[in-house]
Amino acid sequence: MATAIVIGAGMVGLATAWHLQERGVEVTVIDRDGLAAGSSWGNAGYLAPAKTLPLADPSVWTYGPRALIDADAALHVPLRVDPGLWGFLARFVANGTMRAWHRAMAALAPINSLALEAFDELTDGGVAATTREGPFVIGFTGQAPAEFFLEEVRRVRGHGLEVVVERLDAPASLAPILTDAVTSVYRMDGQRFIEPGPFVEALADAVRARGAQVRTGVGVSEVAGPGEVVLESGERLAADSVVVATGAWLPRLARPLGVRVPVRAGRGYSFSVATEEPVEHPVYLPTQRIACTPYQGRLRIAGTMEFLGPDEPPRQRRIRAMLSQVDGLLRGVDLDDRRDEWVGSRPVTPDGLPLVGATEVPGVYVAGGHGMWGIVLGPATGRLLAKQIVTGDIDPVLAPFDPLR
Repeated sequence: MATAIVIGAGMVGLATAWHLQERGVEVTVIDRDGLAAGSSWGNAGYLAPAKTLPLADPSVWTYGPRALIDADAALHVPLRVDPGLWGFLARFVANGTMRAWHRAMAALAPINSLALEAFDELTDGGVAATTREGPFVIGFTGQAPAEFFLEEVRRVRGHGLEVVVERLDAPASLAPILTDAVTSVYRMDGQRFIEPGPFVEALADAVRARGAQVRTGVGVSEVAGPGEVVLESGERLAADSVVVATGAWLPRLARPLGVRVPVRAGRGYSFSVATEEPVEHPVYLPTQRIACTPYQGRLRIAGTMEFLGPDEPPRQRRIRAMLSQVDGLLRGVDLDDRRDEWVGSRPVTPDGLPLVGATEVPGVYVAGGHGMWGIVLGPATGRLLAKQIVTGDIDPVLAPFDPLR
């Protein structure tokens, strides 16, 4: 029987492990910390292919300067001596053109179209978790920013994705938590959401039930060569193939394998709050870059992005910045009753495209760099990469994500 080692127990790594098992491969999963310990646990859990878009667009030239001078902005870049970060940001901003946006969107659209079906494949195949239907409620404090959103929807449709959007004349029927300050409100149908931590844990349970070893609290020091992994303890493991799916920590193991595309941690924060009435639908505030999701009887509020190291401690100021962003926009929400405060490091590439495929070392692959979209694209990524590993055939959907580009 063929064997594989998957390094990383987030959505991407575990989905790859599940699909390798589907193809008859014996799998060992290793993670330095634990299940969903990176950016999988505390994110908004949006399964929204219609909103899975390139991170850089022409608006970066407007909000980028504010990110440097306003520590409370939705996007924050610390002023510090870090040549690697500044080089990364220069490449990121260079992709903030409409031409680059369309190029990246053309690459993302095919995998976006597979995303929801790939979740159904997992749940139909024994993963004991569910996805929930929208609609998503999208709100603005004026019509001008709403027009930007509607133009974005038109561009996404131009790439072949179905996006069902209509204006809500009575938003309180779907989102009573929005105040009257939110004057332009739309509903987006055809999207779903999950509680990401429980879903990833259920995926891990399914992988274990099929015979995989899932070893957590085990760090990897290097991929020493074809099929050989060296643990921080000095133990060596061997397999026919190795997949590095370590999120924002990807460069440490992947760079020696010939993967030169930089990956930086775009850290997001979240917390949950009590609400006077149950919230049934996700609510998204694009201008504030705040995503709200029903979560275990509470409301998870997620957002912000800061470019700091993935192992740096969380900063309470970012939580305060999120509270400031939603001030006056939400009602019936107890922002003082915060639980589950969390920071997670999204793995961001300068061109907004993931890194999925073979490295320079035979039998060694990477799966990461999904930015904010590792949850929604994880199952489809795992399916396509497992096919490549077992058959050698590179699906055309994966071609733009070549990690050696």
